[in-house]
Amino acid sequence: MSLGRYALIVASILGVSLGALVLLFGARTDPATRVAAVLGAFMAAANTLLAYFLAVWSQPRSTRVFFGAVLGGMAARMGLMLAAVVGAVLVLGLPQVPLAVSLLSYFVVFLVLELTLLHERTSRR
Repeated sequence: MSLGRYALIVASILGVSLGALVLLFGARTDPATRVAAVLGAFMAAANTLLAYFLAVWSQPRSTRVFFGAVLGGMAARMGLMLAAVVGAVLVLGLPQVPLAVSLLSYFVVFLVLELTLLHERTSRR
């Protein structure tokens, strides 16, 4: 699957799920909570797009390049995510729990999607 199609699937998941969450809980939550939840979702989406790109980009290359991109990319993404969470909480003053719950929930969904699609892609070879 191409990165463009993967991004479209991720965007669709975000659009449908965030729309549903706004309809269900939007009136009962304060604006900071909504911003934290949306930011967590977008951070997870950016993380999965970068992870998928690195895996697809490095797949036809040597094993050394593949592991360097995947493992190095993982370390870099973890550092960026940590910095983004700390910045969102300390600089923007967003509530911690909605940000963390949203980020982790979407992370799990996108990780399952990513691993499923990468498994299908590699098992066809």
